[in-house]
Amino acid sequence: MYILKAEHSFDSAHFLANYEGKCSNIHGHRWKVLIEVQSEELVSGGQLDGMVIDFGDLKRDVKAMADFYDHALIIQRGTMRKETLELLVEDGFKIIEVEFRPTAENFAAFFFKCMEEKGYNVKRATVYETPTNCASYERNEVR
Repeated sequence: MYILKAEHSFDSAHFLANYEGKCSNIHGHRWKVLIEVQSEELVSGGQLDGMVIDFGDLKRDVKAMADFYDHALIIQRGTMRKETLELLVEDGFKIIEVEFRPTAENFAAFFFKCMEEKGYNVKRATVYETPTNCASYERNEVR
């Protein structure tokens, strides 16, 4: 099995609604996203001879995905008062609402599915909240 890895980082803030602890407050992270793709075989012939995929494509797509969340406040939809959200947006803050609680675990599954939708045979997606703490998502079956 061949495994390729690409990573990119972004800085953003979030909070965990209905959480008892300091993470219920808005706080920031230097998130790192690591995407691993897999293949049983290499391409034979042509420009990609001897490769799984073009690393340039993989790096570009991981970077674009991570850059979207850079320097934003990421919130779970419905967890901030409408008036507060409207004022933040009106004042020019970049707010990204997601349909899930913005945890490393949920982001790992989300980024896995995003890359899979782009056509990659994703083995694993890992999201670091800090340099030493991360969550990974993978499926057991191989496509």
